Formats: sequence, C-alpha cells, structure tokens
Amino acid sequence: MPAPAYNPPVATWILTGSLENLRVNVERGFDVIGLKEGRRRQAAELEPGDEIVFYVTGVQAFGGIARVRSEMFEDRAPIWPQGTKRRPEPYPWRVEAEPVTVLDEDSFVPAEELAAELDHVRKWPSEHWHLAFQGQLRTVGEADAELLRERIEASARAGAAHG
Repeated sequence: MPAPAYNPPVATWILTGSLENLRVNVERGFDVIGLKEGRRRQAAELEPGDEIVFYVTGVQAFGGIARVRSEMFEDRAPIWPQGTKRRPEPYPWRVEAEPVTVLDEDSFVPAEELAAELDHVRKWPSEHWHLAFQGQLRTVGEADAELLRERIEASARAGAAHG
C-alpha cells in the first residue's frame, strides 16, 4: 500500500514569541494559539491546515511547528503570561491547533544558522538578520517553509537519537 501523499500546508507562518509563551503552548499540547490584539487581520487569514513555526525571542531560535485546526475566534481568558505591566496582552485572537514537531529546548534550531538561507531574511542587511523576526506574525514562501520544516525535523530526530 503506498504511503499517504504529503499535503503541504496552505500557508506557513512564523510566530514570534517568548520562551515562556512557548512553554505554555508545549504544556497544553498546542491546543490553542493566541495572537496579539493588534494582529486581528492577520489572525483572520489563518486557515485550517496552515502551519505555524515558532520563533523564540531571547534565544533567537526556532522551537517547533504546529498545524492550525480552526478558523480564528476571540477569547480573552488568560492562558499565556500577560505581556508587561505597562501593556497587558490577552492574545485574544486564537485558533485551535495541534503539534507537528516540538523541539526540546536544548534542540532548538538557532535562527542565525538559517538566516543566510531564508529568502524572508534577505530583505534586511545580513548583520541585522534578527529584524526579520520583529513583530508577531508573518508568512513565508514555500522554499523557506520547506527549509524550516527540514531543519526542525532533523533537530527533533537528532534529539531523539541522543535522548
């Protein structure tokens, strides 16, 4: 019997967030992903089947991939650390999701290793590659999506082999 055909995601997004927020997502099994108040328009573009790659600020690395399972909905129940005292953030625009590949923190893929290969990053001067991941959410093209998927999955396999 042939293997099922690989269905590429409808779109691939990079979601920039803190390590604390990623840890909450991991603990919850990526059942829901929340986006900031100002990201409603982009959140509404998320579709079931899309994949979200998690870019972790501070450590400047990719921590995993989740797949969107629902249309966007609004929910302000607190789940994630609520931003700063100055600017509390409920992440009200949410989608149901499921994990695809989740890396242990010691297996995160450093973004700097991929920066020169990602089309998305080439819009910035190479010494300022990290600016490509400012702002919470953006889509990337299929070549970038494939590269990110390959590196994250390879890191997961390497981590499993050493675990």
